Amino acid sequence: MKELIKLYLVFFRIGITTFGGGYALLPILQRELVEQRGWATDEELMDYFAIGQCTPGIISVNTATFIGYQRAGATGGILATLGFVTPSLIVITIIAALIQNFADYRIVQNAFAGIRAGVCAISLHAIIKLWKNAVVDKTTLLIFMTVMVLSFVLSVSPVFMVMGAGIFGIIINFIRAKKIKGGND
Repeated sequence: MKELIKLYLVFFRIGITTFGGGYALLPILQRELVEQRGWATDEELMDYFAIGQCTPGIISVNTATFIGYQRAGATGGILATLGFVTPSLIVITIIAALIQNFADYRIVQNAFAGIRAGVCAISLHAIIKLWKNAVVDKTTLLIFMTVMVLSFVLSVSPVFMVMGAGIFGIIINFIRAKKIKGGND
């Protein structure tokens, strides 16, 4: 029971102290869940983000669900998810009630512009940090560059890119394993 309460409270605290979408949240999740708590490795967190990108819903919420499930089964997944979304539901409800009254104020528009720029910087920091564990050789660099082109130039769906990258990773590692096995015979 303590683990379940802890899951809810940790994700509630993460949810209440962060702004921005899933990618802006990545460095916070990495610090809180990987570095401070050891609930996941960098690789696992990236895997959860990749799966979260392919599944319906918000990436960061899906990640909370995966980590909660990993820690305490289905109940842990549900409580981590609820802990994460509760602050957002409260804040969004308050903002929705008030936004119409303040949206036209120049100071509010400037605040949102500043927040967007800050979220971009935080996202870039997360990408650079994760790059070190994700792009480790020429093959993973090729996958990264291919996905970048597919994303920016051709606007291919992230679902197809993640699935394709996963399939390519399986094929490459299968070929490598065959070469190693063949070299030992």
